[in-house]
Amino acid sequence: MGEYSKALSSFERSLEIRKIAFPPNHPNLASSYNNIGMVYYSMGEYSKALSSYERSLEIHKIALPPNHPDLASSYSNIGSVYYNMGEYSKALSSYERSLEIHKIALPPNHPDLAKSYNNIGNVYNNMGEYSKALSSCERSLEIRKIALPPNHPDFAQSYNNIGNVYDNMGEYSKALTYYEKDLEITLKALPPNHPDLATSYLNTGNVYTKMGEYSKALTYYEKAQDIWKKSLPSNHPHIALVKRNIENMKKKM
Repeated sequence: MGEYSKALSSFERSLEIRKIAFPPNHPNLASSYNNIGMVYYSMGEYSKALSSYERSLEIHKIALPPNHPDLASSYSNIGSVYYNMGEYSKALSSYERSLEIHKIALPPNHPDLAKSYNNIGNVYNNMGEYSKALSSCERSLEIRKIALPPNHPDFAQSYNNIGNVYDNMGEYSKALTYYEKDLEITLKALPPNHPDLATSYLNTGNVYTKMGEYSKALTYYEKAQDIWKKSLPSNHPHIALVKRNIENMKKKM
């Protein structure tokens, strides 16, 4: 938690200086608001993150041409906040706006396009539109296979998201296959206490729970908990979630 408060303090001090040094709609101010939003987002304080990201977007709209990649990033960040708040139609709208800009501003196999398709796929998945979700996530994976080296962390994200869709469709063996691919890359690509590694363990645990393999599920949940306790603030929603999962597994065993 201390690292987040230090980062927030630093970014807010930077914003104060930039407000004095630059005109009110300068892109550097947008960058400051974006950085503050990122810290709040990482802390799980989504309404504060949204406020900062929207301020950044307002400045970008004034300061930049309409199809500038930084505008796409702003829409994507806002989409991610809405996604985590469970406001999926708003998230979809923001992510689609980001994709529209990326299609104009970037070459067809740019990694940021893959990210846009990936985000849209996640929203459709949570809205229960699984065929649309699979289509978007697979498009994202196709671009990444062209644009990125084979063990890049973004592949793990693609495999994870396709696994999520199959998981929600009740196709647990397919889901497990994709989650295992995700975990294999994540273990190679990220440091041992990275929060994304915990997400991989959580998802694998969830599939084992649905398959009735509770002891395996518990092992994965405990691995996720260990990482999140080290890498996230103690009041982060992910920590409460995995704690509930562990308690439920112990009751079932």
